[in-house]
Amino acid sequence: MTDFSSEFDRRNFLRGLSGGALAGVVGLPTAAHAASPDLPKQPVAINVMDVGGALALIQPAFEDYKNTRGQYVSRIGFIKAPAPELASKLKVQQAAGRLDIDLVLTGSDGLASGLEQDLWLKILPEHDVKFPNLEANYEPAALRLHKVQGRGFGVVCNYYPSGPLIEYAPERVKNVPTTAEELLAWAKANPNRFMYARPANSGPGRTFMMGLPYLLKDKDPADPVAGWEKTWAYLQELGKYVEYYPTGTGATMKEFGEGSRDIIITTTGWDINPRALGIVPKSAAIGTLKGFHWVSDAFFMCIPKGISNDRLAVTLDVMAHILKPEMQAISYDEGYLYPGPAVKNVPLSLAPKRSQDVIREFGRPEYASLIANNPIELPLDTTKMVVAFRMWDQMVGAKRAK
Repeated sequence: MTDFSSEFDRRNFLRGLSGGALAGVVGLPTAAHAASPDLPKQPVAINVMDVGGALALIQPAFEDYKNTRGQYVSRIGFIKAPAPELASKLKVQQAAGRLDIDLVLTGSDGLASGLEQDLWLKILPEHDVKFPNLEANYEPAALRLHKVQGRGFGVVCNYYPSGPLIEYAPERVKNVPTTAEELLAWAKANPNRFMYARPANSGPGRTFMMGLPYLLKDKDPADPVAGWEKTWAYLQELGKYVEYYPTGTGATMKEFGEGSRDIIITTTGWDINPRALGIVPKSAAIGTLKGFHWVSDAFFMCIPKGISNDRLAVTLDVMAHILKPEMQAISYDEGYLYPGPAVKNVPLSLAPKRSQDVIREFGRPEYASLIANNPIELPLDTTKMVVAFRMWDQMVGAKRAK
């Protein structure tokens, strides 16, 4: 990653890899699909847009589909974009009747903006036949995200409890904060040594924002407008000691790894993966704050309105393929979204050996108990999440943006 501008570019930043170019076959837009269309008699090309980083976990599953179901798909093209740019890109193509994006991989941020602007095709229950026993097969927390956030427009493909966690350099931080109040006091005593990224484009950033109402025992963690009085006051005060807010989590990892920050906000995946890749020292430690609740997160698969029947049929078939246990096991990856699988009965032993080795070396034994013994909350619903992002941008981030 060159400009640290977005969460989607995490793997590019961490590994310097370049994404595949978008390959396009423009489909004829259709207003609605009354039933799941039949798979085409001739293979079609489909294009996948990633605005959250999910390709880092599941691109091999797309490649497996291409290799095993080549009678239906001639090519799968990939494009990456920042989540805040998603809605505008889709709206332009949809308005012109020339949609060349068939599937969007997104976190809850992109899902929310698409729902707000009515960009998504309703997948469920309209196409239940393609996803038999879907709800019974999901992990319980993934099912809650699927039902409450996806609402039939987004299908969960990967899940993790997320955070918020603090990550710190034990050789530099001797008095590790254990409460939100202690974190604020530490930041005040050590100005510019604490950092987190803009919530609208950062998984750790948004889980920190949404986790604070639980830590601070605010009025209503589900209502950022009327229920976050303590949270907004805390974030504004904390902001006095934050040098700036990067527009993506990658910058926080880079600066932490280089030693210019001593404490950052992280999640399970952002803890494991950068240490495995050598961006963050293996010695980095994590902690929770008193009153900690997990704020879960997921990647969703969404279909924009306006794709042709042939491409819709193949896209639905690809989505079903990605939810197979053997494809889900790929998502253990290198701890990128730990644990990663959204469906049941996908143990680490089913994952590729490389994934098993990385998790054993860089995973943390305490994660099992932290996941088992702390509440796992849903993130804000999509409408309120958009509101919270705007409020943070206006009330907290405006003076420190860079």
